[in-house]
Formats: sequence, structure tokens, C-alpha cells
Amino acid sequence: MKPFENFVVRQTVGLPLMTVMFPVLYLGAEIGFVLSGAAAAGTYIASTGAMKQLQVSNDSKHLGMTRREFKSVKQQLKEAKNKVAQLQNQSFRLRSLTVIKQQIEMTRTANKIISSIQQNPRKFYQAGDFFYSHLDSALELTSKYALLASQPVKDKEMKLALQETREMLSALSQAIQGDLKRVLADDMEQLRVELDYAQLSTSRKERPELSLSDQSNEKGEMRDDSKSAE
Repeated sequence: MKPFENFVVRQTVGLPLMTVMFPVLYLGAEIGFVLSGAAAAGTYIASTGAMKQLQVSNDSKHLGMTRREFKSVKQQLKEAKNKVAQLQNQSFRLRSLTVIKQQIEMTRTANKIISSIQQNPRKFYQAGDFFYSHLDSALELTSKYALLASQPVKDKEMKLALQETREMLSALSQAIQGDLKRVLADDMEQLRVELDYAQLSTSRKERPELSLSDQSNEKGEMRDDSKSAE
């Protein structure tokens, strides 16, 4: 998905149309300043809207997804970004260095997952647990931990709850890292294939050089043998 590039393309089409339509309607059709401006603005909205729908259709076809699937992934990414931002904001309320480190690590890993899926929306289906479970749980537990940690009085039961929450957040951090590994699994496999191909190509180039070296050595040995015979 290329949201910025698509936005630029829409503006490249919509703004010139609006700029041309206003003087044409105002000076040519003589329908008045207000109506000319409204019609030009309508042209801009209609052209950019049509372009956006066309871009969504082209992007979804290119990725082998339906328009509904493509829009659903975009919506999930938007919601995930908001949740990650909320998770990041919790760091100001946390009073445990361990939990702060976990929160930073989860935020960093979550952003990597979102960035990877933005580049290839088909990877969304490899991170279903992240979007539908792990991210929500991390946000909820972090919020509750911040609330409990901010209380001036902590009894034995509350301290135990805080300890269990820290352990669960640690487990969630590991789970989100596992989500990232699954998202990157295809990229890793492709990298291994490319490395194997590169190594094979390199070995093929080295073999002729070795054979030429062996031939020259054999010729040298034959000359030495002939000299000894003389």
C-alpha cells in the first residue's frame, strides 16, 4: 500500500480540474462566484473520490485480494496504529522499569509488524493473533497495571496482582515477537533461497579457475618429467 503516493496522484488530478473549472464556470457560464466555486469544489471531490476508488481496486487486484479484504486490512491497520499509540502513551504512567522496558519492546515490535503489513497487506493473515488478541491484551493489561501502580496504598493482594501482570506482560511481549517472526517468515525463506543461489553462482565461477590452475600444474609436471628423462 502506498497511501502518500496515491494521495499525490489524486491531488495531481483533482487540483488542476478544480482550477480549470472555476474560471470556466465563472467567466464562461456566468453562474456567479458562489455557484462557480461550489461546482469547482464538487469537481475536485468527485475526481479525487473516483481516483481513490480506482486506486483501491487496482491495489487489491495487484495483491490478489478482494476490495472488501483490502479495505478490511486497511481498517485493521488504522485501528492497530491507534492502539500502539495508546500503548506508548502508557509509559508515562508506569512506575516499574521492567514494565517500561517491556512496553517499549512491545511498541517497537508492534510497529515493525504494522510496517511490514503496510508494505504487503497479504501478510495480515499471518498476524491474526496480533491484531485480534495480543495487541488488545497488551494495551488492557498495561492500562490496568498503570492504574494499580499509581495507587498510594498497596496491600499484599495488590502486590501479587502487579507481579502476575508483569509476568503476563512478559509473556505477551514474547508472543508479539513470535507474531513478527511469522510475518517475516516468507521474507526469511526468500532470503535463504537468494543466498543459496548466490553461493551456487559463486561456486560455479570458481570451478573454471580451479580447473585452469590444475591444467597448468599438470603441464608443468609433464615438462619436469621430460627434462628428467633427458
